[in-house]
Amino acid sequence: MDFEALWLTLRLAGCTTAILLVVALPLAWWIASGRGAGRALVQAVVALPLVLPPTVLGYYLLVAMGPLTVPGRLLMRWFGHPLAFSFSGLLVGSVLYSLPFAVQPLVAGFGAVDRGYVEAAEGLGSSPWRTFWSVVLPMSRASLLTCAVLAFTHTVGEFGVVLMLGGNIPGATRTLSISLYDLVQDGNYAAANRTALVLLGFAMIALLAIYLLPGLRKMDGRQADVVR
Repeated sequence: MDFEALWLTLRLAGCTTAILLVVALPLAWWIASGRGAGRALVQAVVALPLVLPPTVLGYYLLVAMGPLTVPGRLLMRWFGHPLAFSFSGLLVGSVLYSLPFAVQPLVAGFGAVDRGYVEAAEGLGSSPWRTFWSVVLPMSRASLLTCAVLAFTHTVGEFGVVLMLGGNIPGATRTLSISLYDLVQDGNYAAANRTALVLLGFAMIALLAIYLLPGLRKMDGRQADVVR
């Protein structure tokens, strides 16, 4: 087992999930709060990584972060080095690649909230910000859990974007999925099997968290809580 790659993968997934929670919450609420061509366009752009080959996204990010483009030169000026083939570059790519897995569950959850609760809170003088945090978000806890689990697990298993954008640098950009690929290429199937089982375990635990925990909360009756 490549523990260095495991630690790097967990660090990348944790940082990506934290950033996505900050980005996805307001974005998903804005998308779910209305209709129109602008929202539809934003939602289509957010969902693009679901249908776009990961290597395509990785290629464009690699070009954008390179020294031959204006964004790349600005990034080099700010950070002192190109983001490509670095952990920071992997983080940018992972956030963009996992964005739909964070936004779409939240959009569905926010859209399912009874508008009567929102209107009642607004009628009592609650600001939109307070209404969101005290009414909408508590009633969408299952969607928030799904958002966090999917973002984390999808980052753990990503391959194409990471390989295209970060290469295969031990301790810097080699994640667990890339380590698995290397082991198979080397014919070390015993070690590859152990690595694959770890990735399989992450996926199974994630699915159990998504499908089991919300059901347990409903059994406890805590889903009926509404913040006063």
